[in-house]
Amino acid sequence: MLQAEEVQAMRGISQHAEGISCYEHCVFVSYVSFVLARRLGLDCRAAARGGLLHDLYLCDWSKTDIGRFERLIVHPLMALQNAEKFGLNDLERDIIVKHMWPLTRALPRHRESFVVSLADKLCATAEMLHVYKAARVGQRLAFAPAAENA
Repeated sequence: MLQAEEVQAMRGISQHAEGISCYEHCVFVSYVSFVLARRLGLDCRAAARGGLLHDLYLCDWSKTDIGRFERLIVHPLMALQNAEKFGLNDLERDIIVKHMWPLTRALPRHRESFVVSLADKLCATAEMLHVYKAARVGQRLAFAPAAENA
């Protein structure tokens, strides 16, 4: 899944902080989601897959007229549409669509969805505070065996 053309295309899209790609963010979220789900006895495979695909919107927002707030609501649906080619199950769909909760109106139906939503917020915060680069998280995740199996 990591080598899929759509997933690799996220490398060209910037994310929360300068120098962080959407791909790096999603791998980070996938790994943190996997670890949290495993520790909680949840479906860590679905959490890792949902974490990897949660921002698969493949859109350069600077080239659209979609406002910042609207992006927060729209991008999970765009990501789900793009991720459907990976043979998602209902749990993975819920993870992707609800990862922006509480901004999304519907409450996540599964504990794994809450885990990925939390991981997304933790990772975004680490990226914006420049902890991601300082701790060389990207280099460490390049060798993380859990990400390869997602």
